[in-house]
Amino acid sequence: MTLGRAAAVASATLLVLVLAACSADAPSATPSTSTPAGPAPTATDAGPLAPVHPLGEPVVIASELEAPWSILRLPDGTTLISERDTTRVRELLTDGSLREAGKVSAAQPNGEGGLLGLAFLADEAAPGGDGWVYAYFSTANDNRIERMPLAGSPGRHTLGAPTVILSGIPRAGNHNGGRIAFGPDGLLYATAGDAGDTVNAQNLDALGGKILRMTATGQVPDDNPFGTLVYSFGHRNPQGLAWDSRGQLWANEFGQNTWDELNRIVPGGNYGWPLVEGQAGNSAYIDPEQQWSTDQASPSGITIVNDTVFMASLRGERLWSIPITTESSTDTPTEWFVHSFGRLRDVVPGPAGTLWFVSNNTDGRGSPAAGDDRLYQVELRQVQVGP
Repeated sequence: MTLGRAAAVASATLLVLVLAACSADAPSATPSTSTPAGPAPTATDAGPLAPVHPLGEPVVIASELEAPWSILRLPDGTTLISERDTTRVRELLTDGSLREAGKVSAAQPNGEGGLLGLAFLADEAAPGGDGWVYAYFSTANDNRIERMPLAGSPGRHTLGAPTVILSGIPRAGNHNGGRIAFGPDGLLYATAGDAGDTVNAQNLDALGGKILRMTATGQVPDDNPFGTLVYSFGHRNPQGLAWDSRGQLWANEFGQNTWDELNRIVPGGNYGWPLVEGQAGNSAYIDPEQQWSTDQASPSGITIVNDTVFMASLRGERLWSIPITTESSTDTPTEWFVHSFGRLRDVVPGPAGTLWFVSNNTDGRGSPAAGDDRLYQVELRQVQVGP
């Protein structure tokens, strides 16, 4: 077993112990922690981890965010949050206040485009010696990925000069994808929407309508299925990426008029758009593991905790939990906090057995209340099985 793989499995074991040890009281706000949120552990032979679910009412960690899009927790306990329209990267401080750590000046907000996903790669060779913050964003002409060296200490972080990792991803007023994450294999994955042009999704020469996989510097990995950056295709507008304890990649996707999807992603897989939507039963395409009507979901960010997928929903204004039961199947989804906090954009593991999620009511499509948008924390509990 490699060091990275051993550390991931140990991390999963620790999470189970933390969840089991937590009290039943409602959580208190804990915006600062030394426990980062990283990729899910890689495969084990023990089967899926015990599922978890929210317990009690969420509490507010931070407020007055402006169209937040991505929550990024760093190894030093810092949390960064991207804002789509201001193009700021904001740092969460220990008292729940926010400061500007940097701004992605090349981003050009328009419609659903702007500053979108964030990811982090630890790298002692990076300027400052900490690592790189990656950003997926829209320019006037394309979507692209840049990375910026992280400098400073918690509460004083700054972002250095950017380097372009990948450009030329199709952009439009909608369907820009935008989620990025490093997988257990150390490679960078990105969701790219079809940019409103359905032809992109089935065209293997186009970057749109795909899940892309690349090295930390934007190169094509040797084992990519088509010898290009394309990892899977036939996607409309995927916006969530997460890995389970076996190292299996899962992604969600905005449907058009009928079905939103949760997909198990395999290398080279064709997920059918625009020829099919939802579970079509056509052997030429891979059916989603779960589907929802668009008014119940319109999903954005996802995360996986103890082999439970948590999915933030925009139009559906709720959080979904979906237990993973085997290597390729899931159990019945459960909805949480329906219409309680408005549109939900992203969700990540929080500290000490909690879950964090962010509302997205100030993006022009929601109905913002005073203090919106907010970052919330809720406690998690293991699901009791049997008597």
